[in-house]
Amino acid sequence: MFKVCHKTDIGLVRETNQDTCESGLTSSGIAWAVVCDGMGGANGGNVASSIAVETIVRQYHTFFQSDQSHADDSAVRNLMVSAIHQASTAIFERSHAEKSLSGMGTTVVSAIVSNSVAHIAHAGDSRAYLITPDSAKQVTTDHSMVQELVDSGNLTEQEAKVHPQKNIITRALGIEPSVMVDYNEFPFEGRSVLVLCTDGLSNYIETNELYTFSQKYGGQELAEQLIGKAKDGGGSDNITVAIVED
Repeated sequence: MFKVCHKTDIGLVRETNQDTCESGLTSSGIAWAVVCDGMGGANGGNVASSIAVETIVRQYHTFFQSDQSHADDSAVRNLMVSAIHQASTAIFERSHAEKSLSGMGTTVVSAIVSNSVAHIAHAGDSRAYLITPDSAKQVTTDHSMVQELVDSGNLTEQEAKVHPQKNIITRALGIEPSVMVDYNEFPFEGRSVLVLCTDGLSNYIETNELYTFSQKYGGQELAEQLIGKAKDGGGSDNITVAIVED
């Protein structure tokens, strides 16, 4: 049986928390999690991330409660991509209906784990890491300006970490009526751990450190330790993490 938890923290600098997250476990043993990092004005980011999580979770619940709860991989993929598209449309429409929310948007990274497979969908620079007993690896690719520079060979990974424009993302929900969503799936078994997080954590931890933490801690304690690590490093942003363990 999977174990699922999540935690969000305002950090040490920001006056509001514009991250939103939810996670859960269905009665049939399917684990799921959604993490969003909002942007746009004093309260726009909070609204955008909340709309995204609420919309995606609502679609997940409808799917899980139906006869499709044990659907094949293609059905899960369609569910996840469709839910994110619906969230993006809802944010876009709300931002145009309320002037004070104009330009708001959010990143998203979401996971559904079922039948020893982790399904991951994302847009933006919120990340997913897959940790096995032997290693940890980032399994999403940031949709950001610096990542494009890294991919083109114009910037090294180390230079990207300190680049002044590292927070500029190239995809977000709600900025346009629709958004391109990346989807991947990976084997998930044998004491695997899946960590979803916003850049408030990933900016302060290396992949090898994430592996070390996962070997020492689990569940809610792992989430709290990771958030503590980000705070010890400066905590300049909201910090959110969701964890699924086999």
